Order: sequence, then structure tokens, then C-alpha cells
Amino acid sequence: MATSPTELRARLNGVISFPVTPFKADLSLDLDGLRANLRSLLRHPVSAVVAAAGTGELYSLSPDEHQAVVRATVEEVNGRVPVLAGTGFNPPIAAELARAAAVAGVDGILAFPPYYPGPDDEGTIAYYRGIAAATPLGLLIYSRDWFNPAPALVERLAEQIPNLIAWKDGQGDLRRYQMIRQRIGNRLHWIGGVGDDLVPGYYSMGIRTYTSSIANVAPRLSLRLHELAAAGAAPELAALMDSLVIPLYAFRARRKGYEVSVMKSMMDLIGLRGGPVRPPLVDLRPEEIPALRALLEPWAAWL
Repeated sequence: MATSPTELRARLNGVISFPVTPFKADLSLDLDGLRANLRSLLRHPVSAVVAAAGTGELYSLSPDEHQAVVRATVEEVNGRVPVLAGTGFNPPIAAELARAAAVAGVDGILAFPPYYPGPDDEGTIAYYRGIAAATPLGLLIYSRDWFNPAPALVERLAEQIPNLIAWKDGQGDLRRYQMIRQRIGNRLHWIGGVGDDLVPGYYSMGIRTYTSSIANVAPRLSLRLHELAAAGAAPELAALMDSLVIPLYAFRARRKGYEVSVMKSMMDLIGLRGGPVRPPLVDLRPEEIPALRALLEPWAAWL
């Protein structure tokens, strides 16, 4: 039986993991590697797993590859936590991917912005309504890139899409996010979605769910960030941010696309399956690997 939107919303608390999509050297899918990574991840109590999303290089996948990744994830997770599937691009592809993911057994859909930047509000609403109507599953909207709506548009989306259950912020604009939350209230579940480095800011606003790419490498660290931030343990949280998280995000900022490439390289270094990225993303330069290995040394207690 499919998870209802209400049930899904109730389970989205704590750390949501965004697994990478491993590729082989020839850039074909490494589904065995994906399964091995998931087995390692699921030893830890994350609240949900999102297949084929941003960290999973959604935009690089064909529809068949997307379906293969989603199926493998659903099979490996086997009901232990909710599985969400990313979708986007344009109306027919977004709906097609959502329907196929629902058939594969996912519990919810994460909608990425449309291909067209800055559309009229009416077109934006029609785009997300179309994705929501493709399945009865709970819908999460991912506000990222050029889609940074004003509170009034978020309110209209919440009013017109009954199965919209959550909002994932991907801009890190805490001022705007506060205004959106103040206007919409508890109608939606609010998720901190720009990165582990913004956990202190999100949690200071009262948010208690965030999406983690660090969970690919060190789920224990992701969970500890959540625990400390939720408990208001500012000194210990700041120590982890300063020693581990902020240096990682500084490394990721070296080149565009490194938010995925660095995580994959870290996984390779600790014996998980990351592999290369697909264009237009770029892999780390060989001369950067020793610096990444050195960055990982203080992480030993969390691996």
C-alpha cells in the first residue's frame, strides 16, 4: 500500500539523505555500487532517502536510467525508510518520471524547477500542479537555482496543490525563508535543503529537518549535527562546523559542480562507490586528491 501524503510528512524529521548516483569509468550506471552505498547508509537512522535528485545527478540521467536508479533504491531500502524520487525538466517528462517512480514503489516525489527560468506565476503553478496530479503521492517542491519564489506564490501553490506536503529550500536565503514560513505557517513541512553547513541557521529558525550530502560519507556526522542543533548545543555544534563541515564546503566551492564531485571523491577514498561525474560537471583534478585526503583525516572518528 502506498504511503499517504500525511503519513510521509510525519516521517520527514531529522536527516534526509541524498545519495549520489555512482557511475563506472565509462560513465555507465553502477547499480551494484549504488546498492552497496545504500547498505552502508541504512545502518544509520536517516529519516528518508531521495533517489536521483541533485546530488544524484538527476539532470544527467536518461528516463530509463532514472527508473533503474529508483527501482534499485526502492528494492535496497525495502521499506525501512521512505524513498522519494526526483523529477523535473518539463511537464511531460516530469509527469512520466513521477508515474514510473510511483509504480516502482516510492513514497513521495521531489519536484525540481522547470527548464524555463523565471516563468510567469500562472505557468509555474501549472507546472507543479501537473507533477502533483501525476500520482497520489505526497509532493515536495525544491526551491533552487532560478526558482526563488515570493511568499505569495508559495501560498498559492499550497492552496492549489492538496498533496503538496513540504518545501525544501535550496537557496539559503534565510530572510526570505522566514517570510515564507511566517505567511504559510504549518500548512507545509519546512526542510533546510541548501547544505549541512547551514544547519545552525535553519535550526535557529525552528526547522528540524535537513537534507544532507555529507550522509553519503559520514551519516553519523549528519545525525550528530541534527541532534546538536535540535538541542541548542551551540558550542559543540560550532566545533564540528569549524573543524569538519565548513572546510568541506570551502573545498566544494573551488569549482562549479564540486558539490557533487567532491562527495564522490571522498566516497572513493573511504572505500565506498562514488566514481566520476557526468558532464557538464567535472571531476576533481588529480593534484587536488592529496588535499582532499588530508581534509578527511579529522573525519576518522565519524566514518
